[in-house]
Amino acid sequence: MTKFSANLGFLFTELDLPQAIHAAKAAGFDAVECHFPYETPPEQMKAALGETGLRMLGLNTWPGNREAGDFGLAALPDRIPEARAEIARAVEYAAAAGVDAVHVMAGRTDSGTAAEDCFRSNLNHACDLAAKHGINVLIEPINTRDVAGYHLSTTDHAERIVDALARPNLKIMFDCYHMQIMQGDLAKNLERLLPKIGHIQIAAVPDRAEPDHGEVDYRWLLAHIAALGYQGIIGAEYHPKDTTTGGLGWMDDLKNDRC
Repeated sequence: MTKFSANLGFLFTELDLPQAIHAAKAAGFDAVECHFPYETPPEQMKAALGETGLRMLGLNTWPGNREAGDFGLAALPDRIPEARAEIARAVEYAAAAGVDAVHVMAGRTDSGTAAEDCFRSNLNHACDLAAKHGINVLIEPINTRDVAGYHLSTTDHAERIVDALARPNLKIMFDCYHMQIMQGDLAKNLERLLPKIGHIQIAAVPDRAEPDHGEVDYRWLLAHIAALGYQGIIGAEYHPKDTTTGGLGWMDDLKNDRC
């Protein structure tokens, strides 16, 4: 049976992080993940995880000045000290709270050589820091419809980086929502990339709501992923149409193959 993680960046957002972890447990999720937990002391997150028995699968590096348009820092050649400080903060937080992985956000760039070299250098640095704590580093291709100019937008690009750096703790975060928009052919791309994937996320396409409608048949796709031998938990990273709890029928349907 497929297991699901609640992405607390989008789900249960009316609650603080420890309360959201408890709400995810009560709702039947098997794990949690988050975006930017830094306002919550890591010991509070760790306590909530211990009380619920849930794993926190991942968190993101701080994206920078979002009001100014930042969506990550790691591929910005003129902001290397800031990017590395945020990578260190993310790894230290993850280690203190017991989080499995850190997603290093690339940011918006001109897609040039300098940006790519910067991204790879910062990823090597992140892998060095994370390896000391047994933490994985994730890179996520993000669609350029939602985030224009994002440096990493295809799985081909992500695969080239993973192959070139050859770091055991560097993995791809495959978000089916983003990749359906950018590339489609999700089944074949997942087949090809599975050994390099560290986490899979889902949401409806094109509205990024509950994964029970739209272009992607998740009943079929999740069964296919399981048949490929994927052992991980599937991340639910979507914007609820109304309340989180009011829209969770999709999870029971997918777990019981009724979608």
